[in-house]
Amino acid sequence: MKTLQQKLIVLAMAISIFLCVLDTTVMNIALPAIQSGLNVDLSDLSWALNIYTITFAVFTIPLGRVADIFGRHKVFLVGLLLFLIGSALSGAAMNVPFLVTGRGIQSLGAAIIFPAGMTIGITSTSLQKRTGVVATLGIMQGLAAAMGPTIGGIITQYLGWRWVFMINLPLGILVGLLCLRYLNFKDEQRIAAQIDYAGMVLSMIMLFTLTLALINGNAWGWASPRIIGLSITSLSALILFVIVERHVKSPMIPLRLFKDRQFTGAALAVIITGIFLVAVMVILPTFFTKVQNHSELQAALMITPTSAMIFLFSPLSGFLIKKLGPRLVIFTGFISMLAGYGVLYIMDPNIYQQVVWACLLIGIGFGIVAGPIVVLGASDFTGELLTASQSVLGLFRQIGSVLAVAIFVSALTVNLTNAKTATIDQADRIINTLTINSAAKQTMKQQVQTQIAAEGGSTGSTKKKFISAQQEDRLIRTTYEKEITKMQTTGTILPATVKDKIHAQVAKNVKQAINKENQQMTAAVSQIKTTAKNNITNAFMMPYRQALVFLALASFICLLFDRKQPYQAKLASRSAK
Repeated sequence: MKTLQQKLIVLAMAISIFLCVLDTTVMNIALPAIQSGLNVDLSDLSWALNIYTITFAVFTIPLGRVADIFGRHKVFLVGLLLFLIGSALSGAAMNVPFLVTGRGIQSLGAAIIFPAGMTIGITSTSLQKRTGVVATLGIMQGLAAAMGPTIGGIITQYLGWRWVFMINLPLGILVGLLCLRYLNFKDEQRIAAQIDYAGMVLSMIMLFTLTLALINGNAWGWASPRIIGLSITSLSALILFVIVERHVKSPMIPLRLFKDRQFTGAALAVIITGIFLVAVMVILPTFFTKVQNHSELQAALMITPTSAMIFLFSPLSGFLIKKLGPRLVIFTGFISMLAGYGVLYIMDPNIYQQVVWACLLIGIGFGIVAGPIVVLGASDFTGELLTASQSVLGLFRQIGSVLAVAIFVSALTVNLTNAKTATIDQADRIINTLTINSAAKQTMKQQVQTQIAAEGGSTGSTKKKFISAQQEDRLIRTTYEKEITKMQTTGTILPATVKDKIHAQVAKNVKQAINKENQQMTAAVSQIKTTAKNNITNAFMMPYRQALVFLALASFICLLFDRKQPYQAKLASRSAK
């Protein structure tokens, strides 16, 4: 196979894999624009997000196996066609069911493209030259996951939300043309094996119930009967799946993959790094928009340093493992991510320069790990083992993303609830110290509670006047009438000039009292706003602080990888074959 042809095939696979992974995160930042465009509640759009993640996770392994049996090149084109049709339908959607249908078709295509594309790209070159190809394809996965919010924000801002999906069409057509020109459809190699129907059904049940539980655990309640039932079903399906795979002739997932220590390490590293990257790429933009009032585009650009570091360090680390060995490289990546989370632990999130340092370190760490783990996960596998290894790694990447959202959003929700309660209690204490009438205090407390509950901590703008001009006039009139009534009880008729003087004095006294109350309430609201913002900010940062210990423990995954000398010996042995 000519070198140029090999490069173009790898390019086509890299673009297609980038698009598949990109669409797991690119839509998130566009949700407010889609909500406005379709005129629906934000909650109605949840399945447009979830169906892609669930379908991609559930069907990646079964459809990867189908591609092995029926021919990866042909099946890849079918997947590409489905992905493009789904993208077009999503971009043209006029209502939520239409959008969900489009996303479902799109995710089915992605579940075919990902494992088949990885295998086609890797097998397009010799075993000796595999490292560069695998690293390239792995880098595209990491970049797509990291750059999704940024790309989504830019496209939504300048082209509109529909182009979040439509952008796939020209790139997908380019991939299709390259495939038709350079892939072999007539004599492509197939794997003579039967479809493991039992394993396929069990894996689908296991992954569907697992992802559904993780995605909806926070909304339904982690101790709810539905979540408990889904968890039991998923665990039962997993146990049965392992039993079936150990005895079936052509297993869906060859369990001997996990006998390779470096593949096991790569699988764990994919999950762990995915969790701690997605947590930053999802939670921080929400913090920037909801607490710091930045636009979606600004929020997306503010986390761009992470994507930039992944882009820079992923290619470098993929080749560093030859010189330094996998264990040291992986360890360095985890330490950098740990340092980034350390900055998140101690930083003031209102100082963006400190946020940048955290994003840089996390991006560097993920980039250092992302290149090698895909190379190491491919190991020396060939044929069906190679396809299975890439399917499993792709699946684990999706599980990592789902776990990140489930864990961090769940922790954030609990923290926000506690922060709101604490803010309301503190606001009540502040309001009780004011020397205003009881009715005004109660009204003020109700307003604070309503705004905190609805907006997650915001107490609205700091008004200069809390008592309106109409209320002031009404209070002056009422007070004046009381004074006149009191003075006329003796039957004395007051002349107009006296009444005017009384009215002027009443108006002066009322205005002074109102000004004093307005000043008190303005200061109180300013204090409550500061308290609310601090509490909500701490609620957003707390999950990162709590995660620091877990990330430190996860760094020991590096021990599953070879040191420098054994790894170099393996490379030498591979080159000699």
